[in-house]
Amino acid sequence: MAESNPSIADTANNANHTSETNQSHKQPTRPGRLATTVRALRHRNFQLFFAGQLISLIGTWMQTVAELWLVYRLTGSSLMLGIVGFAAQFPVFLLAPLGGTVADRYNRHRIVITTQTSAMILAGIYAALILGGWIRVWEIVVLASLLGVVNAFDLPARHAFLVEMVGNEDLLNSIALNSSMFNGARVIGPAIAGILVASIGEGWCFFANSASFIAVIIGLLLMKVTPRETAGHGSMFEHIAEGFRYVRHTMPVRMLLLLIGLVSLVGMPYTVLMPIFADRILHVGARGLGLLMGASGVGAVAGALTLAARSGVRGLERLAALAAGGFGASLIVFAVSRRLWFSLVILVPVGFSLMLQTACSNTLIQTMVPDRLRGRVMSLYSMMFMGMAPLGALLGGALASRVGAPWTVACGGALSTVGALLFYLRLPALQVETLRLIVAREAELGVPSVEQTMPGAS
Repeated sequence: MAESNPSIADTANNANHTSETNQSHKQPTRPGRLATTVRALRHRNFQLFFAGQLISLIGTWMQTVAELWLVYRLTGSSLMLGIVGFAAQFPVFLLAPLGGTVADRYNRHRIVITTQTSAMILAGIYAALILGGWIRVWEIVVLASLLGVVNAFDLPARHAFLVEMVGNEDLLNSIALNSSMFNGARVIGPAIAGILVASIGEGWCFFANSASFIAVIIGLLLMKVTPRETAGHGSMFEHIAEGFRYVRHTMPVRMLLLLIGLVSLVGMPYTVLMPIFADRILHVGARGLGLLMGASGVGAVAGALTLAARSGVRGLERLAALAAGGFGASLIVFAVSRRLWFSLVILVPVGFSLMLQTACSNTLIQTMVPDRLRGRVMSLYSMMFMGMAPLGALLGGALASRVGAPWTVACGGALSTVGALLFYLRLPALQVETLRLIVAREAELGVPSVEQTMPGAS
């Protein structure tokens, strides 16, 4: 019957509709650039973490600047600035491997709650001593050391906890957003601290930091975290040794950590010596110190957001090498500056480059490492990044007392550049091994291979 046969026109229309439907399925709408940049925020746990940490980190940076200025006001000594910096971070170097083992053996969520609460209490003690007029340099050294002990357990657990909040698919973005948050606070916190220190003193910065921890602790308590499989039984020593063995036999991880350690040792002392630049070289006082610390934070935020906009790990090794070289070159230029405006301008690429290097390294390491070893390997990352800094601060403070802060910073910049060049020369072999490790890791997780996003992929 005629009614049962579709017309030629109807058939053509149906074919066109089917073709359009198939094309719409084959070519899904891509998310916008902003959605890509902040995609880790779709996870509720990361939203809570991000909001709480943003408030807390502003307080942390206020305390950092206030502590530097307090030590300088009490002593006027570049060596003492180095000693306090050493006391604050050397416990990370000593205890981070133990902290990483604890992060792999126990509940990371609870560890972070405990460490954040401990840091809040220490900031409160700091504030009480300063506002009461009882603070002495030796008390600053003791409190800085205790905070370093807390950080030795907090940093590995917090880095490893990111993957539990967002999963492997958004790990790169969460690391970049976490870095942008850290350095966004680095812009705001020092600026506020500079004003408060100059007007009402350092103590209120420590009080504000203590109060700011309430936000992050509330956020952590509101999280719903799925229990994970912890590392197997065995002695603490065996677990620590396993983490060291993995790094020693895994060339890309070892090379990334060595470059971070070098930059931290010779380049990072510029932050400890910043009060010298603010007072004796640029003559801008506490307010200027806040501006100088904030300027490098602006660059770091830009670096973190640049990384957040990426959707893959391709080329991160090369980017880490170039960033380390850019950091060293920028430090050399900063060391010769004698004008505030130019120092502020050059500190932007200093912060940008340092952020890119550390965030790229963090991402690559976490992408390669098995989850059962994540806490221990990230403890070695913390050991190289935070733990080498105190040795650099001590050496930098001692050297600055003899040859001056500008020469000390310039030498550190030159050594960082040399290290970046040596790393760059090893890139071909490093990229091949990195690809192998990441593909093996993806196969272990049962997710699509990242072969097409890595260097050397066809």
